[in-house]
Amino acid sequence: MAETYKNGQVKEVTENGVRTYYFENGMVKAHGPFDGKMHGEWSFYRKTGELWQVGQFEADYKNGSWVRYDKNGEIEKAAEFKNGKEVRH
Repeated sequence: MAETYKNGQVKEVTENGVRTYYFENGMVKAHGPFDGKMHGEWSFYRKTGELWQVGQFEADYKNGSWVRYDKNGEIEKAAEFKNGKEVRH
């Protein structure tokens, strides 16, 4: 049985190697490749549906490039991660 919010909205679904997380309002919260752990490119959204972040995972750790967007869709921050830690240049 899928875990749900109080209103009955499903919290997450995994199909064909892709996991999708949902907000209580039914909008997509995040989605990306999943094989028991997050890997590859994941996208994260605001409750209103706008794209918030896009980044790379490897075995549940941030690994690779990450870009965060402001509410106008402009890049707010770009960073590189290795094994879950931000790489400072």
